[in-house]
Amino acid sequence: MLRAEKIGKTYGGVTALDGVDFDVHAGAVNVLIGENGAGKSTLMKILAGVEQPTSGRLLLDGEPVRFASVREAAKAGVGIVFQELNLCPNLTVTQNIFLGREPTRLGATDHAAEKARARAVLARLAHIDPDAPVGDLRVGEQQIVEIAKALVEDARVLILDEPTSALSAAEVEVLFGVIGELKRAGVAVIYISHRLEELMRIGDYVTVLRDGRLIASEPASKVSVAWIIDKMLGDKARQRPRGGTRKAGEVVLSARDIALPRRGGGFLVDHVSADFRAGEVTAVYGLLGSGRTELLESLCGARNAGGTVILNGEDVSTLSLAERCRKRLRFVPEDRQRDGLFHNLSVGGNLGLSSLLAFLSGGRIGEGAERGAIADMMARLGVKAAGAEAAIGSLSGGNQQKVVIGRGLMTGPLVMLLDEPSRGVDIGARGEVFDTMRALADQGLAVVFATSDLLEAQAVADRVLVLAAGRLTADLTIEEASEAALVAASNAVPPPFLFRETAA
Repeated sequence: MLRAEKIGKTYGGVTALDGVDFDVHAGAVNVLIGENGAGKSTLMKILAGVEQPTSGRLLLDGEPVRFASVREAAKAGVGIVFQELNLCPNLTVTQNIFLGREPTRLGATDHAAEKARARAVLARLAHIDPDAPVGDLRVGEQQIVEIAKALVEDARVLILDEPTSALSAAEVEVLFGVIGELKRAGVAVIYISHRLEELMRIGDYVTVLRDGRLIASEPASKVSVAWIIDKMLGDKARQRPRGGTRKAGEVVLSARDIALPRRGGGFLVDHVSADFRAGEVTAVYGLLGSGRTELLESLCGARNAGGTVILNGEDVSTLSLAERCRKRLRFVPEDRQRDGLFHNLSVGGNLGLSSLLAFLSGGRIGEGAERGAIADMMARLGVKAAGAEAAIGSLSGGNQQKVVIGRGLMTGPLVMLLDEPSRGVDIGARGEVFDTMRALADQGLAVVFATSDLLEAQAVADRVLVLAAGRLTADLTIEEASEAALVAASNAVPPPFLFRETAA
């Protein structure tokens, strides 16, 4: 139905896609797989009209097409459901489905026609009340609403990007049922996921990208999980791990049986146990929806999870996030713009905010002492700024990340938890952030970071914990953490993992 021929895409001097061919078959699930940075998202953005190719062409029903926008692609029958849900929780299901494209009659919105069309498209998918506020729906139901938004435009090609990353097992089954109905109706489904067991279950055709190039494309009946892993990774030389040389100290943070229920059933974090030691960098590696972020948020008190958290010999399980911070457990969130920075404060204001009490003297903040401590921290982390009074928004992403880390360090922590610390950071600053993390471990802190980047976990950590579907599937030394081992463990649907005590 849809064919991409010799698609190339460059951004400046960087090649994201290099002559990629991709055939999309009608009435079938066309799986697209590859590591982070393989070019999957770029190719999908071109198919959906978000981006324009630098070279190559698209053919729809054998005829050349070029989509200047998502609207043009949708009108031609190519719809996309992005990884992040794009819904308005305060509006009804019907209002979300037709937002920005409401049918009109005599110059006004035709609510009757809107509701009738919404009922018709939802009848193909699931039993969802078209008048229900989207904010009242479960995540799986919201995913169905996103699909309905594409189908109401009579989508013949539907792109699903990581559609199960936030779904429970029951919701996944519903989604797979919907995909089956779409196949029977002749819709071509493009399915992107890192979960190999899903791909083997529902895929009809499998295409593998690596480093922006087409590596292989075969009917799913001819491939296996081992074949996919081999094609994804290849035989190219990989960066060798830098970790593994430190001698870990005492356990300073211990988690036992951490359980975080998922709305609608199942667990976001499924009874995970692990120890974290002074002087050690531990990566918590997993794919989207694995529970890595939720585990860190449970450890720091941002989530009300079951189980036991022991910090420096003290049970802090019932303490709030603020109370755990005062016990010297610090957390750096994934979204620094939303959760980590105070945009109305300066660089110095952001750095010193959590440690103001340390500079309190006679009921007043000792500004000289505070300025000195802030200057020392900026120098220690190599924060590049015009000065402590500079606006935080004037800094690059990497320097903003250093400021968020520095604010935690100024409180004298024992443990630093960092969620995707390289997110939105350029490659040069990324190395500086990683050097900072290793330096903190060298100074005796327990450093724990969550990542979805396989090579990042290998390059920075001394030890790698792997999560899949909320479960701990592997606890590996850096010598054991090969590419194949990490890919296999991150795709495992295991029996309950038996906790292994780590040696000092």
